[in-house]
Amino acid sequence: MSAEGRPASLPSWHAVAADEALARLGADPRFGLAPDEAAARLAVHGANLLPGPPPRPAWRRFLFQFHNVLIYVMLVAAVVTTALGHWVDTGVLLAAVVVNAVIGFIQEGKAEAALDAIRETLSHGAALRRGGARVEVPAAAVVPGDIVLLASGDKVPADLRVIEARGLRVNEALLTGESDSVGKAAAPVAADLPLAERRSMLYSGTLVTAGQAVAVAVATGSTTELGRIGILLGRVTAARTPLQRQLDRFSRWLALVILALACLTFVVGVLWRGHGAAEMFMMVVALAASAIPEGLPAIMTVTLALGVSRMAASRAIVRHLPVVETLGSVTTICSDKTGTLTRNEMVVQRLVTARHAFDVGGAGYAPEGAIRDEAGPVAPADYPGLTELARAAALCNDAELHRHGDGWRMEGDPTEGALLSFAIKTGADLEHLRTALPRIDAIPFESEHRFMATLHRDHRGRRFLYIKGAPERVLEMCDRQRQQGADVTLVPDYWRRMATDAAARGLRVLALAVKRLDDGRDDVCFADLEGGVTLLGLAGMLDPPREEAIAAVDLCRTAGIRVKMITGDHIDTARAVAARMNIGLDGGALTGAEIELMDDDQLRRIAPGIDVFARTNPEHKLRLVEALQSAGQVVAMTGDGVNDAPALKRADVGVAMGLKGTSAAREAADIVLVDDNFATIGKAVREGRGVYDNIRKFVLFMLPTNGGEALVVIAAILFELALPLTPAQVLWINMVTSSTLGLALAFEPPERDVMARPPRDPRESLLSWFFVWRVLLVSLLMMAGALGLFLWELGQGTSLETARTMAVSAVVAAEMFYLFNSRRIFHSVLSADGLLGSRHVLAAVGACLVLQFAYTQAEPLQRIFGSTVLTPEEWGRVLLAGLVVFAVAELEKAAIRRFRPQFVH
Repeated sequence: MSAEGRPASLPSWHAVAADEALARLGADPRFGLAPDEAAARLAVHGANLLPGPPPRPAWRRFLFQFHNVLIYVMLVAAVVTTALGHWVDTGVLLAAVVVNAVIGFIQEGKAEAALDAIRETLSHGAALRRGGARVEVPAAAVVPGDIVLLASGDKVPADLRVIEARGLRVNEALLTGESDSVGKAAAPVAADLPLAERRSMLYSGTLVTAGQAVAVAVATGSTTELGRIGILLGRVTAARTPLQRQLDRFSRWLALVILALACLTFVVGVLWRGHGAAEMFMMVVALAASAIPEGLPAIMTVTLALGVSRMAASRAIVRHLPVVETLGSVTTICSDKTGTLTRNEMVVQRLVTARHAFDVGGAGYAPEGAIRDEAGPVAPADYPGLTELARAAALCNDAELHRHGDGWRMEGDPTEGALLSFAIKTGADLEHLRTALPRIDAIPFESEHRFMATLHRDHRGRRFLYIKGAPERVLEMCDRQRQQGADVTLVPDYWRRMATDAAARGLRVLALAVKRLDDGRDDVCFADLEGGVTLLGLAGMLDPPREEAIAAVDLCRTAGIRVKMITGDHIDTARAVAARMNIGLDGGALTGAEIELMDDDQLRRIAPGIDVFARTNPEHKLRLVEALQSAGQVVAMTGDGVNDAPALKRADVGVAMGLKGTSAAREAADIVLVDDNFATIGKAVREGRGVYDNIRKFVLFMLPTNGGEALVVIAAILFELALPLTPAQVLWINMVTSSTLGLALAFEPPERDVMARPPRDPRESLLSWFFVWRVLLVSLLMMAGALGLFLWELGQGTSLETARTMAVSAVVAAEMFYLFNSRRIFHSVLSADGLLGSRHVLAAVGACLVLQFAYTQAEPLQRIFGSTVLTPEEWGRVLLAGLVVFAVAELEKAAIRRFRPQFVH
């Protein structure tokens, strides 16, 4: 051991004796570190803080919005048009690019702050023994070898090895997921035990719920278990959503097609048709502009933002826009147990006396709920065994339970809080009991002897010793049992059988007993428990499932989504809670130790078929998420603890609890449930599926417009016609009219059967081959209408400007009619609901009519786009062209429903 306190190797501190740990760290438990020694170690180890990630500047986030293949194509076109002096075309192209970048920048959300949140979890102060005196220092100043003094209510400032403990219990839920506090002691434990079973260790950020301790700091800052999670979280890269991957593929594919088509057209025009290079380039720019769906990124963002708004109304806050759509393709939900599927509040559910067994109703710490036997509800006053049991539960107890606003607040150990709630349900008056039988001494709970005992004296001077603890330990003390108000000979087999039955239900079982002391002493010792103790009964408790969570699991199953429970709890408890949730009924269970024995390939093969995972740590959760993703699953992870943060960040959708969740979990997640209601996930999935449908409807609406424009330009080049659409006119159609109309589809509600479908395959293309056919059909119809009117007008001797105005108006009219078709991908819209059922569609069509009329009438727009005024007869021909598109699209859908019904379902 060096003078600075740095060990030569990192031992399993929980497995070494306390004296050995002190020797390795050069620490004296009575004197502590000398101040100069502490300063030297602080210089070596650094402050007891976690390093934060470097912030990403705003300018870099803004520039990242331009990292898109289609944007690159538009920027190149803008540069070339500038070189050629076509300033209007350049301005319109750059405006489209900048608008998309600004929208993306604004909607991106907060920068990642999960590591900052974990740092906040560290305690802010620590009581130490330094230089032989007790001192208070900031938690950041704790160093390895410091002697730390802890009492109930303290937050552990670093990873500590227990040296002395008296009644010490610690809540480690933020690391292990277990809602129940665990007892701690100085005795070493086996080296290979998981974190949840290391009784000789205290971990940074956990909370002391009872007792006192002296411990030595063995790890600080990033070397603690909490720091290790922070480092793990920093290494995790957030997964790209299915929609982002699809849009990337779609953008690259579309960019390649556009560039290839533009190059081919340029070569044909220059070499075959003999056009000048400058003239042909402007025609190629028009072609590229017509084919690129400039409004797609902006409309996509708006569609997602509307989904976010609707989800916020359901108490789900979305932090990252794209995950709204990802919810629609989720195939697996990996849920933490404690606080997510369960209430994170222990409750007594089973009571056993010598002659009766009772079930207890209610949820949480609120003392509400009936006590029942096999025949129905009972009056506790009619069963003396129940009132005796309630008295012991209330008196042998260090917790506090009292009203707080409209609810109840518990302070202390969750198990003891559950016992107090049970006592009040029987009609017990806690204040009266504590006044009538004040406590005069106690043996606090310690993990070595696995029981707690309290000595009480009534006003007549009689002394009663109440005991609670592990059934097998309490049974060893007892030779009698309370039966119908009298003490009779103990029947151990009966009690063992009832304890086993309760444990099989996933309950944590405690035995409660009493002994009358007649020697007049006001203190209690272990010898007082060696015989003469009367067993009162057993209490079985658990952290109950949320009722709404059970319904949400069933809804997910109907939607084809598999729910998996991942917890740090014991495997028997995990199985029991899973059975109550209808999770894992057809699969087995795995523990963290078994996961560690598997390589990644084995885990990838096995994980999809297992629904219950117990005794897991953060690395296990992260590996499970990655294994499921590598097996082709789209994974949502729910959780509320620091230990969930890395998996929340890596999952396709991370869902954190807002009320009881830690800051680390909330900041690592994509979605925060404000009310901690697991059922909100079902609503979110429904909304996500609806959003994806609307995005698909929009793409199916917008692409035929681009296709029709491109076909018009190609036809003009191939047949040596005047260009029917200029680049500026194309951008008018794409950015103004098409986007205005397409926005209405973002407001379409989810289809009725959206939660009866299986999750969509994340590898599925944004456009299926059938959709490609629909795009080609409508593109040809739009091209025929626009080019036909353009040529007809020129044939009638109309000016080129008017003919182009007719072509633009024909495309816009076709878009307006086709918008109604697009409300239903396969079903007819020839009904009152289909044609008039969406006020947003009607408003968009009205706005588009106003914009297009201004395009033909307003002088400023006429100067920019070269448009002219149209006569009523010309408007009539334009509307007829649009009506043809509507009629043919409805006929095509009717044919699909009749001859290809498999596409409809």
